[in-house]
Amino acid sequence: MKNIGILGSTGSVGKQALEVVRNHKDKFKIKFIAARSSVDELIKQSREFNPEYICIYDKSKYDQLKNNINTENILVGHDGLMELCQLSSTDVILNAIVGYNGLEPTLKIIESGIDIALSNKESIVQAGHLVIKLAKSKDVNIFPVDSEHSALWQCMVGEEKKNIRKIILTASGGPFRSLEAHKFLDITVKQALNHPNWDMGPKITIDSATMMNKGFEMIEAYWLFNINAKNIEIVVHPQSIIHSMVEYIDGSIKAQLSNPDMRLPIQYALSYPDRYELNNLKFDVEKFSKLDIQPINLNKFKCVKLAFDAINSKKSYPVVLNVSNDLAVELFLKEKISFTQIPEIIEECMNNHNCIDSPTLSDILSLTKWTENYINNKYSS
Repeated sequence: MKNIGILGSTGSVGKQALEVVRNHKDKFKIKFIAARSSVDELIKQSREFNPEYICIYDKSKYDQLKNNINTENILVGHDGLMELCQLSSTDVILNAIVGYNGLEPTLKIIESGIDIALSNKESIVQAGHLVIKLAKSKDVNIFPVDSEHSALWQCMVGEEKKNIRKIILTASGGPFRSLEAHKFLDITVKQALNHPNWDMGPKITIDSATMMNKGFEMIEAYWLFNINAKNIEIVVHPQSIIHSMVEYIDGSIKAQLSNPDMRLPIQYALSYPDRYELNNLKFDVEKFSKLDIQPINLNKFKCVKLAFDAINSKKSYPVVLNVSNDLAVELFLKEKISFTQIPEIIEECMNNHNCIDSPTLSDILSLTKWTENYINNKYSS
């Protein structure tokens, strides 16, 4: 029986993780759950899974939570979240927080010597050099939850890194894979949120539409697997059946295939090294009969090029890339900017920040604040 903690339990990944636990109650026990502000859903989850600790980040929702659940172990705010990250009786903590605010919890979990199932890719994008170094020093496992990195991880089991020629990340292409570039100016929020294959939260869905999610995943793969960016390729695969591939020096290619369902990589991260049953994920010859692979158009999907620029420059560019993307996506969702302004704002922030060679956590927090101020002052009015 593994004790599991979930940060971001009311989001898309968090809910699917609880579904995994629900289907394997003899394997997992929920130690704690935490949410930013979705108090009604948090109450519902608390009643079903009876966690030892519950945390609500939004302090204004504390009374509502306290009045509706029968437990004394209610934590609140940033301090409460950090306390959960240090619960040594937890075997694995899933960080499913969305956005750049997930970095501090990631570092705190690792610092506490607890294995982490990492869905918050922004932690690695912003501070891969800090996260990986700390994980090695604390002998902590980072289990990737993204379907692409889980696929790479599975393809590398039993293989030597020296035999890898390159890794290949697949992208569905999102809802605008076939749309002409000149029509991007007219893309609406509703259109961008209509992903053809995956059921995800709004921020991640927009990242898929701009394909910034692939840029982030490339940076994440760079750090997680210690692979040079020149040996990482991104291809478009509309069916989302092949989740990633690894090419070896003898020309062999290993690929991990499955129906697009986030429960599989979530469950594998929580159950590793074991595999558990997922009854409704089975081979279907109709779905697997056509597997298209196409090159990516970097002129259309400029966010991917910006991500490669950021990791090739290293320094503090990935920090600003990450934070500015979060804020630009938020502005787009609020219909304050157009879809095509998202990469424009990101590039503007990258070009205008004061570059730092090897940013510390304090530097990253300062750059985060600088980026917030820059964008808010220019675009939020």
